[in-house]
Amino acid sequence: MSLIPLKGIVAAPVLPMLPDESIDWDSLRRYIRWIALQKPAAIAMNMDASEGPTLDHDEQLQVLHVCGEVIAGAVPLLSGLIAGSTRSAVHWGNELKAAGAQGLAIFPPFPTFLGNPVPTAMITAYHRAIADGVGLPMIAFQFPKAFGPDFPPETLGELCAIPQVIGLKEASFDTTKTVETIAAARGLPRKLGILTGSDTFICEAMVMGCDGALIGFAATATRELVEMQRAAAAHDFTRAFAIWDRLGPLARFAWRNPIRDYRPRMKEVLTMQGLIAHPTVRAPQLGIDDAERAELRRLAQFAGLLDGETLRAAT
Repeated sequence: MSLIPLKGIVAAPVLPMLPDESIDWDSLRRYIRWIALQKPAAIAMNMDASEGPTLDHDEQLQVLHVCGEVIAGAVPLLSGLIAGSTRSAVHWGNELKAAGAQGLAIFPPFPTFLGNPVPTAMITAYHRAIADGVGLPMIAFQFPKAFGPDFPPETLGELCAIPQVIGLKEASFDTTKTVETIAAARGLPRKLGILTGSDTFICEAMVMGCDGALIGFAATATRELVEMQRAAAAHDFTRAFAIWDRLGPLARFAWRNPIRDYRPRMKEVLTMQGLIAHPTVRAPQLGIDDAERAELRRLAQFAGLLDGETLRAAT
């Protein structure tokens, strides 16, 4: 399968862990097999959803090796690239490539890119160095404006001139910024796929004009989100919103403030589904309480995600 044109649902799964916070490789194999069977456009590991910033480099490489074996070419395998400098990003990108990554989601190099405005020249130079030094398809990453970086039209235009940049994860969680980014992308000389990363309004972002989503919520409900995106792309908005009306309450509850808690929340849902064995997150992230767990169960049930078919589909 090809990443070009970049569109559809790119699933960003969680990373199953055992109670001692080591990676649960058995659960990972079953879970990724299930994700792949739902036919997303790609699977992205070593992202924030899979606790990429907490993983050692050897763990990230092993995650790619294992997922690549399980996926076996059924869908493209992407990796987040998290680095603090241009030099380390190029070196690390080549290691991820050797481990099986077929494309890279480029995290901003914090703290350098913290806050706005981030100079267009600095953003462009960072992405161009990775493009030239690694050579894989790349997805740039727009964060909420309070954190940066922000991608105004002139920055998108500069990124568009880098052939390896195939799209943008628009994760501003800001509807106005989403609309502005979609409008700016329409005026580019080359098509860039705009994928929403705003889990609280996925369907709405597609109706606005996003080409799909690179999304942590596709850690579950993958098949439903794939169907929703296809309906939205076909302008069957009635069908798209019929799906989202069931899924949206769970997404908005899981991604409410404090947003960092979406990881343990999603792991609880996946444990309820039988897709992973434990809801463990790596410290210092905390788990959730019984009241929140009960509400997640209610919303997952309302969404139709606890029907018992998920684990059977993965085995």
